[in-house]
Formats: sequence, C-alpha cells, structure tokens
Amino acid sequence: MGTTMASDFWLIAGLGNPGSKYEGTRHNMGFMTADLLAERWSVNFSDHKGLAMLGKGVMNLSGRNVKFFLAKPLTYMNDSGNAVASISSYYQIEPDHIVVIHDDMDLDFGRIKVKSGGSAGGHNGIKSIDRSLGTPKYARVRMGVGHAQRGARAHDNTVNWVLGGFGPDQRKQLPEFLADGADAAETIIFSGLAKAQEQFNGR
Repeated sequence: MGTTMASDFWLIAGLGNPGSKYEGTRHNMGFMTADLLAERWSVNFSDHKGLAMLGKGVMNLSGRNVKFFLAKPLTYMNDSGNAVASISSYYQIEPDHIVVIHDDMDLDFGRIKVKSGGSAGGHNGIKSIDRSLGTPKYARVRMGVGHAQRGARAHDNTVNWVLGGFGPDQRKQLPEFLADGADAAETIIFSGLAKAQEQFNGR
C-alpha cells in the first residue's frame, strides 16, 4: 500500500447481474438495495471503467456526515471482485470500509445477517471479491432469499431459483425488506458491525 493515505470514504457494493433479463431476480437483491440507497441519499450512477455503475454521496445520520461510494458491478456476479477491487484501489478504500450487499440462499426470505469475514458460503460473487481483495475481512449484508428444492437436480434448481423472480407475497414484502437491508448497511457504517449484528441478526 505504501504511504498513501487511506480514504475516509466508504464503499457500498450491491451485487447483481446487469441487463433487463436479470432485473427483479433473487440474485439481484444487492442491486435493488443499492438502488434504494441511491434514492435515499440522492446518488447518481455513472460508468466506472466499464466495470461498475458508481456514484458518490454523503450520508447524514445522527448528526454525522459520512462520504461514500455506491457501486453496482457490471461484470456479472462471478467477476464482482474485479469491480470492487478496481474501485477500492482507485479510491484507496480499505476492506474495513467496504460493505457488500448480496442475496443469500441459506437465509429465509426477509431475514438479514450482517457479518465480516468467514466463508463465502458458496456465493460466487463473494468468492470473487475475497479473491480480488485478497481478504474476506469486509462487511457483508446477507439478504435472505430462501433456497430451491434440494435433490437430484439441485444445481439446476439453484440456478433457476436465484435467477427467478419473487412470488406475489414476497413482492409485497420486498420494499420493507430492501429498506431493512439499506438500514443494515447504514448501521454498519455509523454504529459499527457489532451494533448492526445486534440489531439485524436476531430478527
């Protein structure tokens, strides 16, 4: 890293796949949550080196201002790390100032778990970011999407599941769920990981 000053910016990356055919699918929970954060904090996205849609803004909570970048990788899920690592090195943002929001099949729909480090849990986007950053020690907001039926065609079922949309009941709950995910990212930044875990992991 040399002697360059680490930035006081945070980076929030919401994972997903670009393109209209992936819009509103389970795998795009991160994109949807990022869009909500962009709306909340008036962030405008523009292209970062063809790797991500990137915008910056200032969050103001409990009397404090925090500057942040908001990213939606355009690399497709499996290469998300290329986008996150590019932004993090370009703007000198350390892993402890990075929050990644992503779908998680190990949690029921509507559940959120906040964590830092640990295993990628089979999530290709997270595996890619771990590889590209050279560390898993960044914060993650895991948004539950439930899982497909296990069994003979488990792999195909899983692919179809994450690339599928939400049923009517879930769609009704989605705005509130996305708001919780956005709140969780803000809580990590303003109050720290432990506080965010206390607030969101038990629900």
